[in-house]
Amino acid sequence: MFLDNRQVAMDSALEALADSIDYFQDNLERLRPALRDALKPHYEARNRAMRELQELARQHLSMLPRDADVERDDYMWLWSRLKSFVGNESQVVIGELLEQERVLMQALSTLYTHPLPEAIEPVIEECLKGCRALIRELYTLQKQRPRR
Repeated sequence: MFLDNRQVAMDSALEALADSIDYFQDNLERLRPALRDALKPHYEARNRAMRELQELARQHLSMLPRDADVERDDYMWLWSRLKSFVGNESQVVIGELLEQERVLMQALSTLYTHPLPEAIEPVIEECLKGCRALIRELYTLQKQRPRR
């Protein structure tokens, strides 16, 4: 089945949401407990929004869910671990999470360039607000010095 441009944009947004959640979950042990506690509510809210958006895409855009790109995930994990050898591990993860947010913001913005069913727009707006809140939190955490 071929996707139209609107479906492709939705697929990209859903993939970016899933990638950001997966990256956070895969790297939980690399974060200091205080960072983990500060970020966890953001990703829990994102997970709920992603599930809702997946359901709406299924209902209104006739889209079926698809699997994540496992090879890309493995590469990202390995690259991040290598960077940790020369820097603070939590700071490396925060930098990677910020990059995930940039990708997600771009995917959500692209999605807005297409006509969307009314039921979908509030969820996308919630995702955008969540991105902005998480970016603010990540920058705040990035400026903090680790406590020993």
